Amino acid sequence: MMRASGLPLAAWLSVFGLLRRYHRYQVVNLEPLLRPGAKLIVGYHGRPLAVDLCMLTVTLHEQLGYLPHGVAHGAFDRLPGMRAVADGLGFVTGDDPRLEEAVARGEHVLVQPGGTREGCRSFRHRYEVSWGERLGYLRLAIRYRLPIVPVAGSGMDDAYLGLNDGYALGRRVGMPARLPLWLGVGATGVWPFSLPFPVRMTQWVGEPLTRHLAPGFDAGDRGAMLEAHREVAGAVQALLDRARGPRPESMA
Repeated sequence: MMRASGLPLAAWLSVFGLLRRYHRYQVVNLEPLLRPGAKLIVGYHGRPLAVDLCMLTVTLHEQLGYLPHGVAHGAFDRLPGMRAVADGLGFVTGDDPRLEEAVARGEHVLVQPGGTREGCRSFRHRYEVSWGERLGYLRLAIRYRLPIVPVAGSGMDDAYLGLNDGYALGRRVGMPARLPLWLGVGATGVWPFSLPFPVRMTQWVGEPLTRHLAPGFDAGDRGAMLEAHREVAGAVQALLDRARGPRPESMA
């Protein structure tokens, strides 16, 4: 699998590096992602873009020397020019065979099971995990024998004020590539032409989950899969709740 390189990587590191400063970004408990071996990073999708996770990839690039391989929206395959961007960043849009090469090198993979359905909601639904019964990420973790590291935080749902359910509206009007049509307000106007509010973003990294890797775990047993799924979703929700509580004494 191609590693991130060239202009896409330089632009990514520059933009999200600047946003780290703008949002006074910090990470609590980064250490699980610095241990040897590939992990599946499973994160909450803030609105409308997973900016906090993008900033996390910059931090990991500094620490590990590569950009984690994001599983991106299918629009990267369908919209002109986007495939080249995804390739330049080392991203895929599904269970791409090239993931096996990345995992063999010990490189992390990053997913957001909630996708744009979770990220493009209104202000009525903030910091609430909404994954339904999406199990694709879990099958990915089982196939490649990846521990799951839950990630969530605070600030990501405060950067813009969401006015509608963008996923539902996008489906209703027939947006191309199943993109959402989200209406939001930021610090200088209407998204996407507005800067986000300059809120502090703090990322919390949980300890690896391995129930799905236990001997005898049956990926064909839907009940067992849903139980593991609920554990992961619950861990992410617990991080969301904890991150918005009292400020931690120490930051990593």
